Amino acid sequence: VQLVESGGGLVQPGGSMRLSCSVSGFSVSSVEMSWHRQAPGKDRELVATILGTGAYTNTDYADSVKGRFTISTDISRNMVHLQMDTLEPEDSAVYYCRGKILGTPYWGPGTQVTVSS
Repeated sequence: VQLVESGGGLVQPGGSMRLSCSVSGFSVSSVEMSWHRQAPGKDRELVATILGTGAYTNTDYADSVKGRFTISTDISRNMVHLQMDTLEPEDSAVYYCRGKILGTPYWGPGTQVTVSS
């Protein structure tokens, strides 16, 4: 099982960024996938989750990102994306992708997102 995030970097406040998570070892369509973030000195927090496919897809978001972030899956490429719009300095953190298989979490190494002018 392997998860690898990409797409992080520096963006100005109000800007957009898309994170991607490439997954191998299991199908993103069959398990709960999620994005988490951890800022310096703070606990890791859940940002968004997605479970299911097509008409049976369920998503959920932290209140702090609702209406700004969108989680999605690309079944054909076995990837998970996080579209982040209207970014704020408070969104700066290391972002992690996670897959949960039969209750066991698998994490990627993370990608840094910095929102600053």
